[in-house]
Order: sequence, then C-alpha cells, then structure tokens
Amino acid sequence: MGIVVRQSIKGSIMNYLGVLVGFITTFFIVTKYLTTEEVGLTRVLVDASILLSSLAQLGTTTSAMRYYPYFKDEKERDHGFFGWSVIIPLVGFIIFAILFFVFKQTIVNYFSQNSELFVDYIYFVIPMAFFMTYLLVFETNSNLLMRIVVPKFIREVGIRLMTLVVYLLYAFDFINLDGMVISLCLTYGIATVLNIIYLFSLKKISFKIQPAYVSKWLRKDFIFYTFFLIATSLAGNLIPVLNTFFVSGKLGLAVAGINTIAVYIASMVEIPYRSLAAISRPQISQGMKDNNMLEVNSLTKNVSLHQFLASTFIFFLIWINIDLIYNVIPNGNVYDEAKLVVLILSIVKIINTSLNVGATILSYSKYYYYSLLFTVILTITAIYMNIKLIPLLGMEGAALASLISYIVYYIFLLTFVSWKIKVSPLSMRELYTLLIILSLFAIDWLLQTYISKYIITVFNVELIGIILDSVVRTSFLSIIGIVIIYKSKISKQVNDIIDKLLSMLKLI
Repeated sequence: MGIVVRQSIKGSIMNYLGVLVGFITTFFIVTKYLTTEEVGLTRVLVDASILLSSLAQLGTTTSAMRYYPYFKDEKERDHGFFGWSVIIPLVGFIIFAILFFVFKQTIVNYFSQNSELFVDYIYFVIPMAFFMTYLLVFETNSNLLMRIVVPKFIREVGIRLMTLVVYLLYAFDFINLDGMVISLCLTYGIATVLNIIYLFSLKKISFKIQPAYVSKWLRKDFIFYTFFLIATSLAGNLIPVLNTFFVSGKLGLAVAGINTIAVYIASMVEIPYRSLAAISRPQISQGMKDNNMLEVNSLTKNVSLHQFLASTFIFFLIWINIDLIYNVIPNGNVYDEAKLVVLILSIVKIINTSLNVGATILSYSKYYYYSLLFTVILTITAIYMNIKLIPLLGMEGAALASLISYIVYYIFLLTFVSWKIKVSPLSMRELYTLLIILSLFAIDWLLQTYISKYIITVFNVELIGIILDSVVRTSFLSIIGIVIIYKSKISKQVNDIIDKLLSMLKLI
C-alpha cells in the first residue's frame, strides 16, 4: 500500500486544490452572475458530453487497466499499447457521434418543452465530448505508469481555473452566452493537449502499434471484452447523469440549476476516491492476473475502509455546516431548497465510493460479464424510481431514486463477488467508523441545542454568529473525531500519518 498511499495523498492534494477553485467558482461566481437556468444549461451540456464520451471510449479506460499487464515492457515501450488506446476511442467516437445525429430529433423533442435553451446549444456536446474522451484516455495511460499527480492537477485544478476565467469574462460582459459555451468547450481541449504533452515527457510511451505482439487469444478476449463494455457503458455510464436529464427534462433548467449546486456540494464527499481508486486499480488488476487473492482481498478491504473513513468524515463536516454554506453563497435563499438533496446524494456518494471497489474486482475477474447484469439492474431501477418519484417529490425524488437504485445494485453485486470470487470490501472496521461518525453527530446535536444559540445571539450580525458557531463546533468535533480514530487504531496508515504529523510538530 506504500505507493498507493503516497500517490493517493498527492492526488488528493490536487483534488482539494481543485475543490478550492471550484468552491470559489461555484459558490461565489456562478450563483452570483449566472441565472439558475444558465447554471442548468452548463450542467446538462457537461453531463451530456460525459455520457457521449463514456460510450465513445468503448471501455478503453477499463480495458486498459485489465490488459496493460500483458503489454507491460519498459524496454519495448509497452509494445505499442498507447497507440491502441488512442485508435480504439477514435473509432468509438465516430460511431456514437453518428448515432447522436440519428437520434438528435428525439433528444430535442424530450428537452424542448422545459429546457429549450439546451436545445439551442445541443451541437456543442460533440466537441466537448471529443475532448473529454481523450482527456480521460491520456490520464488513464499516466495512471498505468503510476503517475497521477500532474494529470490530476490538469483535470481538477487546470480545467477549473480556466472555467473560472470563462465565467468571469461572461460576468463582466467580455463574452456573451455563445462565447461562454464555446470557451467551456475549449477548456477541455486545452487540458487534453496538456495531458498528452506530459505523457510524452515521461518518454515511456509510443504510438507505434505492434499487431504481431497481440496473440490470437488476447485479440479474441479483448474484442469480446470491448463489446461487453459497450453494453455496460450504455447502462452504467447513464446513471451518473440520469438525474440531470430527468430533472432538466421534467422540471426545467432552472430547477436543474438549483439541483446542480446541491450535486456539487455532495460531490465533495467523493474527492479522496478519485485518487485512491485511480492508483489502486492497476495493483488490483495485477493481483487478479497473478491470482494472488490474499493480496487482492487485503487491498480491497483497505481501499474500502479508507474511502469510508474519508467520505464519512467529509460528509460530517459538510452537513454540520450546511446552513452556513447556504448563508454564505450569493442567492443562497434560492438554492437552499435543495438542502435535503445534499443529504441524500452525500449518502449515495459514501455508498458508492466505499463499495465500488467490488465492481472493480468483478471487472478484472473471469466473471466480468456478470457486471452487465448488475448495471442493467441498476439502470432499470434508477429509471423506474425517477419516473415514479420525481412527479411526487421533485428534486428530492431524483436523489432518492439514486439512493434506492445504488442500494439494490450493491446488494446484488457484493453478494455475487463474495460468493464467486471470495473477496469482500466490507469489514468490522467500517462498522466502528460508522459508530464514531454517528456519535459525533449526536454530540453536534447537543452542542447546537444547548450552546450554538447562545453564541449566535451574542452578536448583532447573525451571520457572524453563525460563522463563529460553525468554526467552534467544526474544530472541536474534528479534534474529537481524529483522537477517537487514532486511539481506536482503525487504520494503521492513518495512525502512521498522524504520528508523522505529531513528530513534525514536536520538532517545530
């Protein structure tokens, strides 16, 4: 776990820098200068591009992790593996771009009633999806070389900085709405170019394809696996953007804009997952190839535990300060009606980040084709629950649909993985972590009930009182939580990090 922990920590730092920029952009620029409808427009454009990009990759990012160990050879520049990873998504993009134009009128008809503004900019999905496709392809290749920090910086910080500039140009009338949409597309183009420059700087990749190196068995297995991944992508990659399409199509772009801010707040919960998952997948893939199930099981439990530790703690910090967040952001009174959406989606993020390693195990095993069944179950459940719950509960219904569908999905998935592969991400240490977080919530309730109201009423300006109260409660509860986790020895890696920090403080 050494390199996993080191790289994931560095990657997490990049993620949090990106969150800082994204926080400023989303909470102080977007909410102030963009209407809720314009916020909804940018969200639908990005999510539609993500969906098209995911399909166009033909499963390249997943298959790359699975098959890279068969090509890995530093002296031979990995036998042209990089070249294959570039050509296959290009074929996929051409195919799905054609399908996009074939079904364009159907898409237009769905959005035209409540989200007409999106229809005006629907063609921008094509270039944005193209850039997103290769942004991820090049980042995946860097991950395979165990280099995640620079690509993370480009995607998490670089794109957000450029996006911030775009919104500021729009806010101060240097560009109009057309210019803003075009510029948002270009940010992904620039990020893609930066990624490929970095990848070439490593001097470990080559465009030169070696068809003769690919054995008959490997070619046959890859083709079958690719067609299988197309089917799973159609189902699995639809889920993350399903809520956006349902909310914007059924309730309008303005409601989608309000929902977008809630989604962004909840997305902070999964920040550590982006790094730890990226750096642990190659090791899981190698362990599965070597049939070292003892190591795979240990790594799986470690990844799941640390994801759960990080995500629940971040959620705790967000939720105890949720009123402050909506008080601080411009037009917070407009966006705070989605407060319950934040709660539900945060729980979804905790479940997904903690248990998704089970899906990774399945995808690298000989039973990988069963994942199609589980993603179909997930998709059908999500679509059905959205159709039923959105008319009844609106935005909250869409969030609840996600929660129910993921619970059903992971019950089936983890039962199968435990039965067939004899690997499980779950451990008693996660139960102990849950009890600690619930105890912190109980303490926070007591503080708010008996102390917070006195702190707030001391000040003539209510916002100052709310800020001070949040700072006091957050600091106090964070220290208690860290001490309990340290003393209970839930994670050796976390304890080692705390010990190092304490040693540094003693030296100072």
